[in-house]
Amino acid sequence: MAIVRAALVQTNWTGDKESMIKSHEEYARRAAAQGARVICFQELFYGPYFCQQQDARFYDYAESVPGPTVDRFAALAKELDMVMVLPVYEQEQPGLLYNTAAVIDADGSYLGKYRKHHIPQVHGFWEKFYFRPGNLGWPVFDTAVGRIGVYICYDRHFPEGWRALGLAGAQIVFNPSATSRGLSAYLWKLEQPASAVANEYYIGAINRVGIEEFGDDDFYGTSYFVDPEGKFVGEVGSDRDPELIVRDLDLDLIKTVRERWAFFRDRRPDAYGPLVTP
Repeated sequence: MAIVRAALVQTNWTGDKESMIKSHEEYARRAAAQGARVICFQELFYGPYFCQQQDARFYDYAESVPGPTVDRFAALAKELDMVMVLPVYEQEQPGLLYNTAAVIDADGSYLGKYRKHHIPQVHGFWEKFYFRPGNLGWPVFDTAVGRIGVYICYDRHFPEGWRALGLAGAQIVFNPSATSRGLSAYLWKLEQPASAVANEYYIGAINRVGIEEFGDDDFYGTSYFVDPEGKFVGEVGSDRDPELIVRDLDLDLIKTVRERWAFFRDRRPDAYGPLVTP
């Protein structure tokens, strides 16, 4: 069996960037001590979810990718022999800002990044003030633990990217998020399991916890891994407390499910034209 031990981190805002970074370094070390070979942090992991307000001072959280935070965790990834997915606030150049996830291989090498495509602009989630839509497609990264993709938060409501990642051979897709109890809790345990089934891979769904000082969003955690049959791998995370979630993922199940169902074979892209007509 091709078992990959994988980890997710859900946590609360500690009050400043450096303490958040140190907290996540400790989470990574704890995961490595439990044998995890890959870890993903929550959306915008080193900051608050500042999109509850529209305030230009939060642009200061943006940095280049790769850049200081990615380089710092690349060194840690090499030390721990662990693949890392780092959701950060990216500045490509002044005025060009993205909601991004960098992917680091277990040898510390930077493999590339995914930029969030779908950007909401609703109460408590004023993301168009901070981010441009992603423009790098849906890359799948060859890592020491297999083929990994990323889809960020609001993206999960749109099936096209999930499918693109499956067609590109993803085995594990991470969905780092920041989503509020009153808004999306009824969807949280439906959408990712359904997408895992439809695209025949594992999904790691991550959500932060707590209420931060910048708004009234109640982040409800409940992070989990789901397998290609739509089953949770172990228990889901707490809906209140910070938690490190470590689970064993049997990648052989992907082959079993893809041989059972021929979803990719039986697609009809010749008939899909109207779906992409503006």
